Amino acid sequence: MVRPLEGIKVVAIEQAVAAPFATVRLADAGAEVIKIERAEGDFARGYDTAAQGQSSYFVWLNRGKTSVTLDLASPEGKGELARLLGEADVFVQNLKRGALARLGFSLERLKEDFPGLVTCSITGYGEEGPLADRKAYDLLIQAESGLCSITGGPGEPARVGISVVDIATGATSYAAILEALLRREKTGKGAAISVSMFDVIADWLTVPLLNHEGGRSPRRVGMAHPSIAPYGVFTAQDGNQILIAIQSDREWANLSEIFLGRSDLISDPRFATNTARVSNRAATDAAVAAGFATRSGPEAIAALQRADVALANVNDMAGLSAHPHLRRITVETPNGPVSYPAPAPVWRGETRCYGPVPSLNSPRPLD
Repeated sequence: MVRPLEGIKVVAIEQAVAAPFATVRLADAGAEVIKIERAEGDFARGYDTAAQGQSSYFVWLNRGKTSVTLDLASPEGKGELARLLGEADVFVQNLKRGALARLGFSLERLKEDFPGLVTCSITGYGEEGPLADRKAYDLLIQAESGLCSITGGPGEPARVGISVVDIATGATSYAAILEALLRREKTGKGAAISVSMFDVIADWLTVPLLNHEGGRSPRRVGMAHPSIAPYGVFTAQDGNQILIAIQSDREWANLSEIFLGRSDLISDPRFATNTARVSNRAATDAAVAAGFATRSGPEAIAALQRADVALANVNDMAGLSAHPHLRRITVETPNGPVSYPAPAPVWRGETRCYGPVPSLNSPRPLD
């Protein structure tokens, strides 16, 4: 299998999650990714010991890369970085704003010395503005952007349970890099891309922001949907929790007639439209809960499927681990193989191979 980015060389001064997420996708696609680390290594190497005694974050986000340690404060380190950049197609970095220029590698110099280089700089708040020099990590941006204010139950705000800002920023950077490489094929010119974590999640928060600015500021409703009802979790007779989603008045009619046995709810003005059901959410949810209370979990699921209602089990990580739809890959690491979820794209008729996770200052083995 010929991978799309074979022949592309990437240099990355990266740590933590956002930048490594972008570059591991480049590595998966066949690019050679040279990860430049401090002598003590990417601090994400020490986040936990969940994966064969190694960091789950590092094992997940650094497969297929080469690890090279450089002292970028030394003339030798700077010289080696310049040499690597002279051979590179892409340069990714998430140092603090201005740090790269202070090392002697300003964007102006990079553009002049390496005109075909695609540079992607990942920051917390961008290159300008009042918070540009503030340290930024995933949860800090979740809080600053207002994401936490719409996450959790009515009692208090909460963080999203994964590093969603970092991951979103990495995915956005990956897409922008691919765009720049496609353009370079046409023009021969590189690009200087800047992606801020705040900008990325602000973009993702467009719908709640527009609702706020339209006079309908979102409230935290836990596992319910702020704009749709019924759309939430209900408990069956045996304690199983099932989330259902009613997206249209037609689906409400099916739920009422087939699952609830309450045809009268279809034309009842309190429930006939989604806006009415949202306004009468407590009564709507009470009617639906009554239908769950008389059935076990499996019985409720069977009846919901007869009604063609969208549903999901409320699983935990044990449920995901044993889930019949979970696709896995196995990656070699310095401490042995680790199995974890496969990247989402499926290339039909092709089998993609994934490189090993490097030890510190250990080149990537040849495939």
